[in-house]
Amino acid sequence: MANLSGFVKRLRDIMRNDAGINGDAQRIEQIAWMLFLKVYDAKEQDWEWDDESYVSIIPEECRWANWAHDDRSGTAMTGERLLDFVNNSLFPTLKKLPVDASTPIKKAIVQTTFADANNYMKDGVLLRQVINVIDELDLSDYEESHAFGEIYESILKELQSAGSAGEFYTPRAVTEFMAQRIDPQIGERMADFACGTGGFITSWLSELKKKVQTTDDTEAWGQSVYGIEKKQFPYMLCITNMLLHDLDVPQVFHDNSLLRDVLDYTEDDRFDVILMKIWSPVWKETEAA
Repeated sequence: MANLSGFVKRLRDIMRNDAGINGDAQRIEQIAWMLFLKVYDAKEQDWEWDDESYVSIIPEECRWANWAHDDRSGTAMTGERLLDFVNNSLFPTLKKLPVDASTPIKKAIVQTTFADANNYMKDGVLLRQVINVIDELDLSDYEESHAFGEIYESILKELQSAGSAGEFYTPRAVTEFMAQRIDPQIGERMADFACGTGGFITSWLSELKKKVQTTDDTEAWGQSVYGIEKKQFPYMLCITNMLLHDLDVPQVFHDNSLLRDVLDYTEDDRFDVILMKIWSPVWKETEAA
């Protein structure tokens, strides 16, 4: 089991020595895309186990296990070779993955997650060290995976002190309290049209999961949430958050909910609960349900 207690500190200590990382927001964004690929790789292993015909949307050479994993044989990419691969192969490939209306959500999220992502690190040796720390995570281990969910929450909480990025994070005490007060029921659906890092969604899912008893309940639980986030950085954090909470097909979209005319909504777009944070420069932050 990886040393989870010092996970965030180890990453912070390595990355503060890289000239490309300027502040907490960039550090968290840098960690975010790597964590997404690590978590997604673990999910794909499960999907391949359950479905022998499963084919990844990510080309083999760009799958985490095939470029990031260090088997200690001395062949793992590092230094300039690693930087060149990340900047000139990995990112261009993932940003341009073929996605259309027929692409399953759990595959399309890779392209949408990387659409505006950035690699800030400039030192390939330090980048290798960061990757190795993340790769130590054993997300196939149930206890470690759930323990890491708490670590991920601490990473999200750091957004509160990361300048303007703090607007995307709502304290979990708030989201959990609201989910408890709403008391979601199996069969109900909620929506967050400005979901940020997914705090309200994950709190809803955690509260609703207590009531899951059958396979039908499990299916309803997995289809009970809908989210939209305009900005790339929190969207990436949110998708990873969903995967860590066992939502394999997150109905969360990188879009701007304000661009859709309210008259375009139909009966099929109805939700039982709208749970989201409202922000304005006058009222600062308020929570609404």
